[in-house]
Amino acid sequence: MEKGLIHLYCGDGKGKTTAAIGLCIRAAGRGMRVGVAQFLKNGDSGELKILSDLKNVRIFPFLPDVKFTFAMSKAERSRAEKFYTELVAQIKSEINGLDLLILDEAADAVAEDLISLDGLLNLIQSRPPGTEIVVTGRKPQKELSDIADYISEIRCVRHPYQKGIPARKGIEW
Repeated sequence: MEKGLIHLYCGDGKGKTTAAIGLCIRAAGRGMRVGVAQFLKNGDSGELKILSDLKNVRIFPFLPDVKFTFAMSKAERSRAEKFYTELVAQIKSEINGLDLLILDEAADAVAEDLISLDGLLNLIQSRPPGTEIVVTGRKPQKELSDIADYISEIRCVRHPYQKGIPARKGIEW
């Protein structure tokens, strides 16, 4: 069996999740079984709506009322940490049978202390031999960069948000 590789999509530009979902669609279109887990997102995105219709794509649970971490109370942060730690454990127990696993914003969940770096690395390193993994996040930890086979940095040159244009449904989410 081929060794599954590690992809890291990082940087401050728009498109990390889009790239990961593009790979998900490519893999699903070839009959591969794909798992998608999103951290720090509430599940109300166009990509999850369409992916949930694909029979060979498994959407892992998400925290429906998650806020930006700077807006979380202590209790909300504690609840998110518990949820995401349990999610990593669930993914680890259900990873067998997946050809591709997307861990969207997992690097940022680590940076925000909502999941442990050791827990994430253990999940990645204990994957079945043929399972490919994609991790996204703005500033990945050195340990994630060290184990990545692909690193794609998406750099922001210009973004409408800089002009006060908010995120638009169907384009940014």
